[in-house]
Amino acid sequence: MSLNTPENPQADQMADESMVRTLDAQARAIWPQEVQLIDRYDLPPNLRILDAGSGTGEGASRLADHFPRSRVLGVDVLEENLTRARERFAALAPRLSFEQLSVYDLQLPAQSFDLTVCRHVLHTVPHPEQAVAELVRVTRSGGYLHLLAEDYSMIHFEQHAAALDGFWQAVANKFTATSGIDMRSGRNVFGMLAAAGLDNIAVNYVIVDTVRVPRPVFAAILEAWRDGFAGPCAEVTGIALDEVVGYFENMIEQVHDPRRYVVWMVPIVSARVP
Repeated sequence: MSLNTPENPQADQMADESMVRTLDAQARAIWPQEVQLIDRYDLPPNLRILDAGSGTGEGASRLADHFPRSRVLGVDVLEENLTRARERFAALAPRLSFEQLSVYDLQLPAQSFDLTVCRHVLHTVPHPEQAVAELVRVTRSGGYLHLLAEDYSMIHFEQHAAALDGFWQAVANKFTATSGIDMRSGRNVFGMLAAAGLDNIAVNYVIVDTVRVPRPVFAAILEAWRDGFAGPCAEVTGIALDEVVGYFENMIEQVHDPRRYVVWMVPIVSARVP
């Protein structure tokens, strides 16, 4: 039975085994650069952190490790992912905890957190501005939002560039049209934060490429995407499944090829709550 709902139209993919591998590989690729951005924020030593849409706990656990005097709450709508996170990172409890809550309705007191993080979520849900408003509500005055919002027009390959650009454009357009989500949300979060009246808005990019990230780690991201999303991509775009799989295989091959350069630019948008 499908887990998809109007508020979470990609729940089936989020619950798939491939998502565990996706989140693991993405964290290994992104965190070394991402933490340098987080360290720029003016944060207190004993901070409270919310990781909204924490999935399997990859980001929340790294935040708890990096800020040893912090208390971190990870929230997600999928209990299966939360159970995995609690089991895997039990050694960090009770300083790190997980609860089943929706990013649209966190049911947490206003101004509760010094740092509110939301990673790999806003491009998967409709009405992301409503989620952003809820994240702002629970962040204290002077606290920071840290939003990693993907944009699938920002992944580029050296070989077969026109075909692969066309594939990602079709995926972004069709998922956006059929599910009400915004697969290019990374470029739109700045406007959401400005409309919410936040200040110190900054847009930075983690560069996941074949220079900064080990090729096997980058390839592992694409392999997990292939396994979890090839079917849905074929369904929404009308491209034959074997052709979609072929696109992913070509991407993976280019990442492994030491003669080729591949880059995925990952927007991270931050702001301070006045």
